[in-house]
Amino acid sequence: MSLTYLHTMVRVKDLDASIAFYALLGLVETRRFENEGGRFTLVFMAPPDQPDCPVELTYNWDGDDGLPSDGRHFGHLAYRTSDIYGLCQKLMDNGVLINRPPRDGHMAFVRSPDNISIELLQEGDDLPKAEPWASMPNTGHW
Repeated sequence: MSLTYLHTMVRVKDLDASIAFYALLGLVETRRFENEGGRFTLVFMAPPDQPDCPVELTYNWDGDDGLPSDGRHFGHLAYRTSDIYGLCQKLMDNGVLINRPPRDGHMAFVRSPDNISIELLQEGDDLPKAEPWASMPNTGHW
Protein backbone atom coordinates (compact mmCIF):
# COMPACT_ATOMS: atom_id res chain seq x y z
CA MET A 1 0.00 0.00 0.00
CA SER A 2 1.38 3.42 -0.92
CA LEU A 3 1.48 6.59 1.15
CA THR A 4 1.65 10.15 -0.23
CA TYR A 5 2.33 13.32 1.80
CA LEU A 6 -0.56 15.77 1.46
CA HIS A 7 -0.23 18.81 3.73
CA THR A 8 0.41 20.24 7.17
CA MET A 9 -2.48 22.12 8.79
CA VAL A 10 -2.20 25.10 11.12
CA ARG A 11 -5.06 27.04 12.71
CA VAL A 12 -4.99 30.79 12.20
CA LYS A 13 -6.71 33.62 14.05
CA ASP A 14 -6.43 36.29 11.31
CA LEU A 15 -6.60 34.74 7.85
CA ASP A 16 -5.48 37.85 5.95
CA ALA A 17 -2.48 38.41 8.23
CA SER A 18 -1.51 34.75 7.96
CA ILE A 19 -1.78 34.74 4.16
CA ALA A 20 0.39 37.87 4.06
CA PHE A 21 3.00 36.25 6.34
CA TYR A 22 3.25 33.05 4.28
CA ALA A 23 3.38 35.17 1.10
CA LEU A 24 6.42 36.95 2.58
CA LEU A 25 8.04 33.53 2.83
CA GLY A 26 7.40 33.07 -0.89
CA LEU A 27 4.36 30.80 -0.67
CA VAL A 28 1.42 31.35 -3.02
CA GLU A 29 -2.22 30.39 -2.62
CA THR A 30 -2.85 27.19 -4.55
CA ARG A 31 -6.50 26.62 -3.62
CA ARG A 32 -9.23 27.73 -1.24
CA PHE A 33 -12.24 25.95 0.23
CA GLU A 34 -15.01 27.74 2.10
CA ASN A 35 -17.47 25.65 4.08
CA GLU A 36 -20.62 27.62 4.90
CA GLY A 37 -22.11 24.80 7.01
CA GLY A 38 -18.96 24.22 9.02
CA ARG A 39 -18.20 27.96 9.11
CA PHE A 40 -14.54 27.65 8.18
CA THR A 41 -12.16 28.51 5.34
CA LEU A 42 -9.17 26.45 4.25
CA VAL A 43 -6.42 28.20 2.29
CA PHE A 44 -3.61 26.09 0.89
CA MET A 45 -0.29 27.86 0.29
CA ALA A 46 2.85 26.35 -1.18
CA PRO A 47 6.15 27.31 -2.79
CA PRO A 48 5.49 28.07 -6.49
CA ASP A 49 7.67 25.14 -7.59
CA GLN A 50 6.15 22.72 -5.01
CA PRO A 51 2.37 23.03 -5.31
CA ASP A 52 1.93 19.52 -3.92
CA CYS A 53 3.57 20.46 -0.58
CA PRO A 54 1.20 23.03 0.94
CA VAL A 55 0.51 24.34 4.37
CA GLU A 56 -3.24 24.41 5.04
CA LEU A 57 -4.35 27.55 6.89
CA THR A 58 -7.57 26.74 8.74
CA TYR A 59 -9.66 29.76 9.72
CA ASN A 60 -12.79 29.34 11.86
CA TRP A 61 -15.26 32.11 11.01
CA ASP A 62 -16.58 32.36 14.56
CA GLY A 63 -13.10 32.80 15.98
CA ASP A 64 -10.89 30.61 18.09
CA ASP A 65 -10.39 32.29 21.45
CA GLY A 66 -7.68 29.80 22.44
CA LEU A 67 -5.36 31.15 19.75
CA PRO A 68 -2.56 32.00 19.98
CA SER A 69 -1.93 30.71 23.51
CA ASP A 70 -3.27 27.16 23.69
CA GLY A 71 -0.95 25.28 21.33
CA ARG A 72 -3.79 24.60 18.88
CA HIS A 73 -1.99 26.31 16.00
CA PHE A 74 -0.65 23.06 14.67
CA GLY A 75 -3.46 20.82 13.54
CA HIS A 76 -2.26 17.67 11.81
CA LEU A 77 -0.15 16.01 9.16
CA ALA A 78 -2.09 14.49 6.27
CA TYR A 79 -1.25 11.51 4.09
CA ARG A 80 -3.09 9.81 1.25
CA THR A 81 -3.09 6.00 1.22
CA SER A 82 -4.03 3.45 -1.40
CA ASP A 83 -5.82 1.30 1.23
CA ILE A 84 -7.14 3.12 4.29
CA TYR A 85 -8.61 -0.04 5.80
CA GLY A 86 -5.38 -1.99 5.35
CA LEU A 87 -3.27 0.80 6.81
CA CYS A 88 -5.58 1.28 9.80
CA GLN A 89 -5.56 -2.48 10.44
CA LYS A 90 -1.75 -2.53 10.28
CA LEU A 91 -1.61 0.37 12.75
CA MET A 92 -4.10 -1.30 15.12
CA ASP A 93 -2.20 -4.59 14.91
CA ASN A 94 0.87 -2.67 16.10
CA GLY A 95 -0.86 -1.05 19.06
CA VAL A 96 -1.85 2.28 17.50
CA LEU A 97 -5.22 3.64 18.66
CA ILE A 98 -7.50 4.68 15.79
CA ASN A 99 -8.95 7.93 17.16
CA ARG A 100 -11.31 8.54 14.24
CA PRO A 101 -11.97 5.27 12.37
CA PRO A 102 -12.50 5.29 8.58
CA ARG A 103 -16.25 4.68 8.95
CA ASP A 104 -16.87 6.36 5.61
CA GLY A 105 -14.09 4.52 3.75
CA HIS A 106 -12.42 7.89 3.28
CA MET A 107 -10.82 9.44 6.37
CA ALA A 108 -9.21 8.36 9.62
CA PHE A 109 -7.16 10.04 12.35
CA VAL A 110 -4.47 8.57 14.60
CA ARG A 111 -1.91 10.09 16.97
CA SER A 112 1.85 9.66 16.93
CA PRO A 113 3.69 8.66 20.11
CA ASP A 114 4.33 12.41 20.56
CA ASN A 115 0.58 13.13 20.30
CA ILE A 116 0.80 14.60 16.78
CA SER A 117 -2.52 14.19 14.97
CA ILE A 118 -2.19 12.33 11.66
CA GLU A 119 -4.98 12.43 9.06
CA LEU A 120 -5.21 9.48 6.66
CA LEU A 121 -7.22 9.88 3.46
CA GLN A 122 -8.22 7.22 0.95
CA GLU A 123 -6.76 7.76 -2.52
CA GLY A 124 -9.38 8.01 -5.26
CA ASP A 125 -12.94 6.97 -4.54
CA ASP A 126 -14.03 6.13 -1.00
CA LEU A 127 -13.91 2.44 -0.18
CA PRO A 128 -17.29 0.77 0.48
CA LYS A 129 -18.28 0.95 4.15
CA ALA A 130 -17.03 -2.13 5.97
CA GLU A 131 -16.82 -3.56 9.47
CA PRO A 132 -15.29 -3.22 11.95
CA TRP A 133 -14.77 0.36 10.79
CA ALA A 134 -18.36 1.36 9.97
CA SER A 135 -19.58 0.93 13.55
CA MET A 136 -16.37 1.80 15.41
CA PRO A 137 -16.74 4.92 17.62
CA ASN A 138 -14.27 7.77 17.93
CA THR A 139 -11.78 7.41 20.78
CA GLY A 140 -10.07 10.38 22.42
CA HIS A 141 -9.18 13.52 20.49
CA TRP A 142 -8.07 13.62 16.89
